[in-house]
Amino acid sequence: MHRRLHGRGALFDVDPAGLAPRLVGLRPHQHRGHPFEHPGELPFVVLTGARGLGKSAVLAELRDAYKGHTPVALIDCAEPQFAGPPAERPAESWSPVAQALLVIAEQLAAPVTGAGRITFPRLMSGLVAVAASGWGDADSERIRREVERILLLNESGSWVSGLAGRWAGKVAAKVVAAATGTGPLVSGAIEATLESVAEGFTSRRHQKASVWYRTYPNAGGHAQRGLMLLAEHFRAGGTSREHAERYLVRALLADLTEAYAGVLPRMQRLGRPLVLIDDAQTAPGPGLVEAVLSDRAQGITDQVVFVAARRGEGRGELRSAVRRELPEVARRSGWTPDAAPSSRALLVALAPLSPDDTLHIVGAVCDDVPVPPQLPHATHRLTGGNPLGIALLAESAAQNRAGSLGELLTADVRLDEDHDASPAYQALLDRLVPAEHLDELTVLAAAHDHDSACALAAALLPDTFGPADVRALRTRLAEEGLPTVPGQFVGDPFVRTLLLLRLHLRDPDHASWRTAHETLIAHYPEPGQARYRLHHELALGNTESAVAELRDTFHTADIRTWLRTLRFVASAPYFHAHDADGRDFTGHGDRRAAVALGRTDAGQEPPEGADAVLHLRVRRLLHAVWQLGDPLVLPDPKVCDRLRFELEQLSNLRPAGNALLWRASRDWPAAALAGRPMADPGDPEDTDDGPDDRSGEA
Repeated sequence: MHRRLHGRGALFDVDPAGLAPRLVGLRPHQHRGHPFEHPGELPFVVLTGARGLGKSAVLAELRDAYKGHTPVALIDCAEPQFAGPPAERPAESWSPVAQALLVIAEQLAAPVTGAGRITFPRLMSGLVAVAASGWGDADSERIRREVERILLLNESGSWVSGLAGRWAGKVAAKVVAAATGTGPLVSGAIEATLESVAEGFTSRRHQKASVWYRTYPNAGGHAQRGLMLLAEHFRAGGTSREHAERYLVRALLADLTEAYAGVLPRMQRLGRPLVLIDDAQTAPGPGLVEAVLSDRAQGITDQVVFVAARRGEGRGELRSAVRRELPEVARRSGWTPDAAPSSRALLVALAPLSPDDTLHIVGAVCDDVPVPPQLPHATHRLTGGNPLGIALLAESAAQNRAGSLGELLTADVRLDEDHDASPAYQALLDRLVPAEHLDELTVLAAAHDHDSACALAAALLPDTFGPADVRALRTRLAEEGLPTVPGQFVGDPFVRTLLLLRLHLRDPDHASWRTAHETLIAHYPEPGQARYRLHHELALGNTESAVAELRDTFHTADIRTWLRTLRFVASAPYFHAHDADGRDFTGHGDRRAAVALGRTDAGQEPPEGADAVLHLRVRRLLHAVWQLGDPLVLPDPKVCDRLRFELEQLSNLRPAGNALLWRASRDWPAAALAGRPMADPGDPEDTDDGPDDRSGEA
């Protein structure tokens, strides 16, 4: 079993084997073989999902599980080294894909158990040709540095440790001579490289590699001509560069195939090489993925296990891919490709963690720290099983010894020694939403649709952020893998809670918070929009209208609709600052429990003409649901008991709706205590309103 990850057994299990050992052919953390699920062509695995679901953690665990046992490489496409060329290198001779191939090959070259280094003569020759196209005005020292790093890909062992340096000097000398003479620069570098390969090695394998580029299109059977064309296509950019990059990817895979060819290598090397690509939605990810899939679709086979991780579902780029949920690949992937290149991909959606996983993570992090027994379940309800959220909240609990989740989110947490402590909610937002849109999302998190988002943008965002930007941001969230939920601009309830908390704390006097909700109250003036208006009034602590609406419609509304309205209105956020009347202001304290338990009834005067008993009962019920549905508050057993009692009493007043109200009196308190959302009574699978029921759907 894997060592650190929870809820990922479908990938790492040994007996029965998960997806990784079935593809790699090795047991994780062991140099013991395992039968291949796909002995011929194998799928290109792509892990999908939103931020924080642990995709990077899975790739890191895969690297650690197989490093030293089989060749492994891991790159993160979001790293700065892939964002642009070094300062001294022209953009025409550099690309993210070429840089990624160099970094991948450097890692794959490392010796493993029972076998020495892998050399990459084909890739080396191609990368030198590409680099040479940018040496027009370079000094000899820069050329020597670039050439030496590339030539090290062809160093087969410590006994030739000085050979790469001698090659680099020879190639650099020829390039400098070509640059200062009358001969062409690129051809001089290519000629020197091919000569170096031929002179340095006499084995059949390396001789084959030195002439591999004879088959480059229009090379006419001449390796030097093929490399010249490769460099020209690369320098031309656009689709010509993409063609050259695909050939460089093919060179890497051909070198790996060569390393496993023959009887002795097959006896020495167990399993398959493993290439891991994180943030594959960012360059160089798409180029690498497309190149491998295209070649495999054309029958150019390889035996490399690729596992990429990307945000979102990749439906645009990988529309024909086979799609599976994580549990579905636990014993067999069921992958079968068709003619489309993208069908060679197997997309595996990472699932959120379970309540049991959350319990184990919180217990492990807070091993020596006493925490409330309900904290793990409440953490799971808040995060929806998001691994990053669970881990960071557990760390905040360990460092701050705070009880409520609201306190854990606002408390400072230090994640490592190299960074200063920061509020936990801010540390989470830094990792869960696009940093360049954090301010806009903080405001728009209170919106329900495009029109309400535009109203908020007009009130709180710069004039340059208009309706087109609102649509673009909604599209960006979908591309990031966040769920699209009717009735909420930000569909993920955990992310939305964090953004709303940031909005509340944006100003010392909560001015932005009040402006946002006042704007939305004015945006929903029609009677049919009452539930939205009441939701935002409640967010400001104004409860009178919500109580009156629920009281006056109790006898006439459809009970299921009435209960859904109650849940939606009571899903209004309630943060730490409310005055004695419950209104958003300054100070601390949660007064909802006191209202729900009837401790404030004596000071309440029901409106004239209203049923006083029903009025107070609905008021207590609203505050009970408001508190028990709050993802930042641990459930109060006393409030749960009161919720059960109030719903039972209401069920006696509506014979036609008696069954639903009575069922709710059982289901809702039990769900709150277990850290689950309150679903429609009698229909526990109905969660279309989202984990905290904030979709706004009636």
